[in-house]
Amino acid sequence: MSGINPFRYTAGPVDFNLQLIRQNKHWQHYLVDFPVVFSDHLPGGDVARGEYFEPLGKNAAPLVILIHGWGDNSVIPLKWMIPGLIKRGTACFVLYLPFHTKSLTAEMKSGLSHLSQDEWFTGYQTAVTDVMRILDWAGQNNQINRSQISLISLSLGAIVGSIAMGIDTRIKAGVFIVHGGNTGKIMQTNSVSRFGKKYRLSPDVYLEKQKNYAEYLREVGQKGFDNVRPMERNYLIDPLTYALMLKGRPVLMIDARWDEIFPQDSSDDFQKACGDCERLVLPASHASIWIWYPIIVRRINKFLALTCHN
Repeated sequence: MSGINPFRYTAGPVDFNLQLIRQNKHWQHYLVDFPVVFSDHLPGGDVARGEYFEPLGKNAAPLVILIHGWGDNSVIPLKWMIPGLIKRGTACFVLYLPFHTKSLTAEMKSGLSHLSQDEWFTGYQTAVTDVMRILDWAGQNNQINRSQISLISLSLGAIVGSIAMGIDTRIKAGVFIVHGGNTGKIMQTNSVSRFGKKYRLSPDVYLEKQKNYAEYLREVGQKGFDNVRPMERNYLIDPLTYALMLKGRPVLMIDARWDEIFPQDSSDDFQKACGDCERLVLPASHASIWIWYPIIVRRINKFLALTCHN
């Protein structure tokens, strides 16, 4: 790592281990592991984990990277999408985040609700570079069309996905489900009680920090991300920092009108910053958005077909 960008690394050999566990007439299903980039990763091991679904009879298939949210069960609705994507000839890679219990020691599993700021930062750093290593691997896989790589990401995974897409143009299109930007605003204005006193600031301190972050974003817009040193390190893991880099690129946001974690203001901020991208707002809360699953899937399939999978 060098300079301001905490996600920069020197690409080395693509050392992915794929273990075939299932096959039918439509696809092959692999368990995947590969080394993480940084040695100061979130404690839990040196290995990132995922699953890869490769359609049979399809040369140079489009690839979708699916990134789940907080909690192991958040990967389930994303996995529901895989059969339909495979049927359309699209390969799928499910990435397990460093916060997933597959990636953690027993000690870290019990302490997930009390992560330090350093552990949060390192977790995001690891997750974003894991996505970039998947892109390295895909670029050397002749079964994947490197010009047709997109991602579908959810909540915490959408933060990771939007950062990764912002800094890596190899991702051609992005779907962000229940997502927002401006972490300071999110933590100050969400209605989740467990965040309460732990993250709330006094009004004066909050307004001052928002002013400082707005000034940082203004400078980034003028001088470029790599030329502005942030006042606070957390600016570097805020998706709003990278939204400007998504202008003119295919982005679909799918949000919940009554999201208790990502307030509508934070989603509005992200949409505006990335150039008023396409957005669907559904009458739901953060978790209950999946009652609209058929609508969500149809919208995603249409978006991908019209952008990088046509």
